[in-house]
Amino acid sequence: MVGATATAAATRTDEPVLATVTFTVNGQRRELELDTRTSLLDAAREHLHLTGSKKGCDHGQCGACTMIVDGRRINACLTLAIMHQGAEITTIEGLGQPDHLHPMQAAFVKHDGYQCGYCTPGQICSGVAVLEEIKAGIPSHVTADLEATPQVTEAEIRERMSGNICRCGAYSNIVEAMTEVAGARA
Repeated sequence: MVGATATAAATRTDEPVLATVTFTVNGQRRELELDTRTSLLDAAREHLHLTGSKKGCDHGQCGACTMIVDGRRINACLTLAIMHQGAEITTIEGLGQPDHLHPMQAAFVKHDGYQCGYCTPGQICSGVAVLEEIKAGIPSHVTADLEATPQVTEAEIRERMSGNICRCGAYSNIVEAMTEVAGARA
């Protein structure tokens, strides 16, 4: 009888539990009926057809799926969409348009920080959020003086961007792009 109970329980967990999720994506209020196991990345790609954020490793190790949620960068593959009820979400599609690029996008183009392009959306979203972290005075592991506002240095950028992997090795170009954008803000 124990075997029958275990089989019945396994069958029930395969049935999706649906929930309504409402959030603002790239300035537009969106409401979705989703399986509660749907990641934010899959909600964006499969349900909203926003395919700029990439599914790289699907384990939170590469950063290709990085989005900005309520001002903070997150790996969208590691978080469930239902956890972001009411959130403000920005994907790469929400940063700029081909005729009006976000400064980070323009700097990536100028400094060839995009290389093959697969990791670029996550790199750009992370770059935007990293500069906001530094501007807000949030220290990192390499911040020398925890009482002072962190400075935009190569060490700070490399440390903060270390969760974004680029197989093309465009790291120096990405640092140059971010440094330029930071200088433009200063």
